[in-house]
Amino acid sequence: MSNSTLQAISDTGVSIWLDDLDRHRIESGNLAELIATKHVVGVTTNPSIFEKALTSGVAEYAEQLAELKSSGANAEQAVRALTVRDVTAACDIFDPVWKTTHGVDGRVSLEVDPRLAHDTQGTTDQALELWNLVNRGNLMIKIPATQAGLPAIAHVLAHGISVNVTLIFSVERYEHVMDAWLTGLEQAAHNGHDLSSIESVASFFVSRVDTLVDSQLTAIGSESALALRGKAAIANAQLAWAAFEEVKASDRWKALESQGAHIQRPLWASTGVKDPAYDDTRYVVELAAPICVNTMPEGTLNAVADHGVSRGDTVTGTQSAALKVWRDLEAVGINRSDVFNTLETEGVDKFIAAWNQLLGAMNDIVKGHA
Repeated sequence: MSNSTLQAISDTGVSIWLDDLDRHRIESGNLAELIATKHVVGVTTNPSIFEKALTSGVAEYAEQLAELKSSGANAEQAVRALTVRDVTAACDIFDPVWKTTHGVDGRVSLEVDPRLAHDTQGTTDQALELWNLVNRGNLMIKIPATQAGLPAIAHVLAHGISVNVTLIFSVERYEHVMDAWLTGLEQAAHNGHDLSSIESVASFFVSRVDTLVDSQLTAIGSESALALRGKAAIANAQLAWAAFEEVKASDRWKALESQGAHIQRPLWASTGVKDPAYDDTRYVVELAAPICVNTMPEGTLNAVADHGVSRGDTVTGTQSAALKVWRDLEAVGINRSDVFNTLETEGVDKFIAAWNQLLGAMNDIVKGHA
């Protein structure tokens, strides 16, 4: 398997992050190997990833689970202890990358409880708690971009804590996220924090947009509608990039940059291709641009290494074409607001369901039923 495409994408300025983590990957040396051989410079987690990891019978969890069970830990305490240990270990593995890139990469994300998605204070409080528990400078606290999440993002950044903003679907919400990020940095500066130590990414979800819009286009069924399948997600991300470039050129950002702040990078999330009719590398090679991040499951990472074709920067200068795609989508009956409201609601609900399933399984384990 050749990694030349991964090298070329990395050379374009894309930071390649892995969207997966479990203890076997950590302790077997697999994560270190991906750093050394596949240009992986960060890792993201979410409730669904931890639910899969902690309920899949990974042998490396057995000893800690036995300790937690004997100590009388409840399900939530057990999940917290297990995930914090994994994330802390991953932070240590990525520490050399973090130092080499001066804090930009080498980052590991840990998400707040998804049940707090509509609770600003609860999200803020747990973000501070998780930051202190892991106690690693290359941690990022993951906060959803819900209406309640926006002020929490600013509050957490104001404490000097790095933040990964997740579950962003619409350009409009992304603009609000960037405003919250700028506000948080301004408050952090006022609070005396070193802005150069604060990193943030904005996780803009990709494949789920095509999944929903394509289903609606298929239901509409007209020739013009069917011709638009597979175009919504990439065009949406291209419009997000244009919004990012606008903020990057703003006086408000430049004032913070002069104080040592790092730009909040767009991160393309949900990049595993769901429809087998599409090229399985498309959400990577079609969204390559300088200083962005692409976090991908290992299957997508391997696909890009195996047969992906890098074409350099495929995002800059695409705004006009992307606007036309969305005008055409609206013309055949796609309602943008409904699409993005549905995706956000479903995204939060899926993470809550995964978390509740994890807690249920962990409850059985610590109580001795499994």
